[in-house]
Amino acid sequence: MKHVPLLGHASLDDIFAWRQDGPVSVRRFLADVRALAILLPPGRHLLNVCEDRYHFAVGFAAGLLDGRISLQPASQSATTLRDIRAQAPDLCCLCDAHFASLDLPRLDFPAQLAADPAAIREIPTIAAGQVAARLFTSGSTGTPMAHDKTWGKLVDNGRAEAERLGLAGRPHVIIGTVPVQHSYGFESTFLLALHGNSPFWSGKPFYPQDIVAALAALPQPRLLVTTPFHLSSLLAADIPLPAIDLLLSATAPLSAELAARAEQRCAAPLLEIFGSTESGQIASRRPTVDSAWHLFPGIRLGQDGDLTIASGGHVEGEVPLSDLVELLPGDRFTLYGRHADLVNIAGKRTSLAYLNHQATAIPGVIDAAFFLPEETADGVTRLCAFVVAPELDARRVQAALRERIDAIFLPRPLVLVDRLPRNSTGKLPRNDLLALYTDKVPHGGA
Repeated sequence: MKHVPLLGHASLDDIFAWRQDGPVSVRRFLADVRALAILLPPGRHLLNVCEDRYHFAVGFAAGLLDGRISLQPASQSATTLRDIRAQAPDLCCLCDAHFASLDLPRLDFPAQLAADPAAIREIPTIAAGQVAARLFTSGSTGTPMAHDKTWGKLVDNGRAEAERLGLAGRPHVIIGTVPVQHSYGFESTFLLALHGNSPFWSGKPFYPQDIVAALAALPQPRLLVTTPFHLSSLLAADIPLPAIDLLLSATAPLSAELAARAEQRCAAPLLEIFGSTESGQIASRRPTVDSAWHLFPGIRLGQDGDLTIASGGHVEGEVPLSDLVELLPGDRFTLYGRHADLVNIAGKRTSLAYLNHQATAIPGVIDAAFFLPEETADGVTRLCAFVVAPELDARRVQAALRERIDAIFLPRPLVLVDRLPRNSTGKLPRNDLLALYTDKVPHGGA
């Protein structure tokens, strides 16, 4: 059976990560992995909820070398944890903070590992076909689903992204605002470090001031891995930014206007990643240059009617996409949105993503989300919109929307809220929007 190395680094003395107290070498990382592996209790599953990106990396590698599957839910709610425990009763929950682990078997990441870097002589290898991770969808369109990833495909994934971003010949230091357990954070801050040889910052800065502090603490070249939500907040803060050499965005549609502002403010190119938990990342684009997406090396798209199927490269088998896609020559495609986001009212079609973009483009609107209930009392389809606009009233927002969208798609009702229930990656799980709708809209909008 083919084996693949844990890391792509050429030397044990290369920098693997950056922490508050400085750089961590590959040798030190492998020593920490070996020391933690000894402490893991019996079992074949590791629920790694470490917030520190370096702790997560050590835990993942320790479990991988011991043949364990890393369980990585996008949500860490009590319901999710109970569901995962039912699926993997032998799991151990690896934590590094005051995490509410319920009654799960738990191992707290040690404050000090009994590591011996001098004993490390080589980078270990792992069978390419070994299931290394089980990633769960975010639930943005329904119930979270599990998807297994083999080690060989994960390595191919990291290498493909490094090639696309141009990091193979010029490694960058990675600063990520997204959790490493999420598929985007896992690929673009963790796998990219393992096999793109680009060290990551161990923290997960969220607020603009924290992002700026992390950037300032690290050497160039720097890669900021973020989301439209975090990027918009960073630019709105209007604080001096340390040099950023490359920007990466995913998890939600990025408007051309926001991309242009980010590139101008940071004096750096911004690339957008397209993919899913099911398929992994499969394409990228630079929104200020081209609206079409360019497939990663080896990835193929096929179609059967409106259904698009991804295969090849690092994709596990054949994976149907949840998106409406138009194939273009030269391994390119146009994305029109998720099938679940498409709205058809009285023969007219649009998408929730388009409507959300129009709402957030209104001056004074900080955040917005259109919502389409599955059922209404009278059988009539009525869109609802939740809007965060502290300085506006509903009437003014509706008037502004009327100038931007077809009247048939105007929300009835439009509800002003203090904030939207976004998760740590900036997404809005449908169940959370449904709960907001149930709470804020009398009689289900009838």
